[in-house]
Amino acid sequence: MAQDKKKQKDAVKQAQVVDRDEHQKTTEYRKIGAYLITIPAAKKKFADISDKTKPDPTDNDSSEGPFGLGPLVYPCLQRFNTIECFLTLYFMLTLSHGMLYALVDLSLKILVSQFSASNSETFLMDFSDYFAAFLVSMFVAHFGGRGNRAKWVATASIVTGLSAITFAVLFFHYEIIKLSIVEEDLCKEGKKTKVCGSNVIPHKSISISLFIFGQCLHGIAGVPIYLLALTFIFDHVPTLSSGLYIAIADAALTVGYFLGYLLGVKSFILPVEEAMQAVGHVQRFRILQSGWWKSFIFVGSIPFFTTLPLFCFPSNLPGAHKIRLEKSKEPSRVDRRLKNKEIEPNLKGVLHATWCLLRNPLVLTQILCNVTESVTFKASSHYLPLYLQTQFVMTPKSAAMLTGIFILPGCIIGRFFGGYIVDKLQMNIKNKLKFITTVSVISIVLFLLLISVKCETAKFPGINENYDGFGMIGSLKAPCNEKCGCTTSAYNSVCGRDEKQYFSPCFAGCHASKNLRKEKVYYNCSCIIQGLTTADDEEVYLPAGIQSAWVLCLQFGDSLDLSLHQYILQKHQLYVVVFGTLMNVELKYIVGSIKGNNWSTHL
Repeated sequence: MAQDKKKQKDAVKQAQVVDRDEHQKTTEYRKIGAYLITIPAAKKKFADISDKTKPDPTDNDSSEGPFGLGPLVYPCLQRFNTIECFLTLYFMLTLSHGMLYALVDLSLKILVSQFSASNSETFLMDFSDYFAAFLVSMFVAHFGGRGNRAKWVATASIVTGLSAITFAVLFFHYEIIKLSIVEEDLCKEGKKTKVCGSNVIPHKSISISLFIFGQCLHGIAGVPIYLLALTFIFDHVPTLSSGLYIAIADAALTVGYFLGYLLGVKSFILPVEEAMQAVGHVQRFRILQSGWWKSFIFVGSIPFFTTLPLFCFPSNLPGAHKIRLEKSKEPSRVDRRLKNKEIEPNLKGVLHATWCLLRNPLVLTQILCNVTESVTFKASSHYLPLYLQTQFVMTPKSAAMLTGIFILPGCIIGRFFGGYIVDKLQMNIKNKLKFITTVSVISIVLFLLLISVKCETAKFPGINENYDGFGMIGSLKAPCNEKCGCTTSAYNSVCGRDEKQYFSPCFAGCHASKNLRKEKVYYNCSCIIQGLTTADDEEVYLPAGIQSAWVLCLQFGDSLDLSLHQYILQKHQLYVVVFGTLMNVELKYIVGSIKGNNWSTHL
């Protein structure tokens, strides 16, 4: 009996243990069940998804997704779900956007000259992209930062391609460049000056409207590219490595501008002979403008190749949560006034976030740096070629190419090495600020040195010289050319052997011309009576030469001072140092203050 009671007690205890274990398993199953996700069998079979439980949200982020387009997720493509692949696609997109910048700047000069655009029309065509970007920048940055930033960048790639196609349609469908017979502007007694009448330009309004529309698309596309993409890159790389990544991304714009400049300069060379052989007026001007619309189509095809891969990226790449946790251990980068504030995703929230940003000293300083960089680069690309044309009487093609050769490589090298130095030295914020200050001082000193660089003003009869006492300053006419029938409608300056520049061969009194050493020269010029002469192989003395390059002045005037050559070399050397240093400074500041930019994504 005692043994039977003992067996019953053991059985009860064992049963109680079993019941407790089953209860624990049930409780654990309920806890785990909260993290289980149910996947349809068809989708599971199609995507080859294995049975697994959802990890603890404290250890991972649910927004970290696979590389795929909606339900189309393939394991073999997950190797592209990295920040390096995103950076490669972003580099190609920014490259095309920069190329479009250069082509638009160069084509604008053609439209202004061919359409005789007014100042207001020129202003609208030139700055409409900035105005469009200003209108949408706040909304794109506010709402785009809360969504899938990679998809916003993909949408920007589509808009960039549409912008390039708009410019291509403009040059393909409408006649912008017109061929005209240019008569040699020589001195001929009894020649009558043609009076310019009213000139009606067809398709002017629609062409300008298309150009402005393309500029607006171009500006809108740049907002996600330069705002959302940079924050996306920063969130997926360690803080110390962010400088190099952003330097590569930032240098893509300048590289693209350089390549676009080369394309644009090449497009200035018109296939005139091929166009003259074409049948029909439409076919003729399409061949004549083929360099421009083909360049725009080529540039527009690049962003379309990046669209589909960019749409496949998730909101956060794998490993983003881990990097975010590591950055959370760093000193706080959030403005203390916003630390415990919630900003709603609506118009009121946008205005409140804007007000908070305008009161942040770091953001204001960053804005000032970007404005300075933009103004400097814009002024250099626009006015330096004009300065070279005026000071050294260069052709527009030569001045544009020389400007691009010296400015753009300096920008590219400065931007890239700025991020590389910060990445290798692993500077903290304090050292970055010191480095920025040092390089800024050097940049300012180099700018101040430009004041001491002076070029001797060339003598220009009728402008600052009075035809050796036979004419008046302010009038291009003098007794030596008053019977030549000269006109001021076309500026075609020549350099005489007397070391003076003349408005045209006609105002120099030149009666004949010939080609010599691939350049056109003029002789029998009644207004050039001083200086040395140079005889050619036929013993014809050449008083003047057309100045497609300033070196011709040395060729036809042996007494010309070589200081002009020294000055232009010094000028370009200083521009290389100054602009390379300036862009280097801007990148250092971007790298040093990127932490301050990062907190704006939390708004």
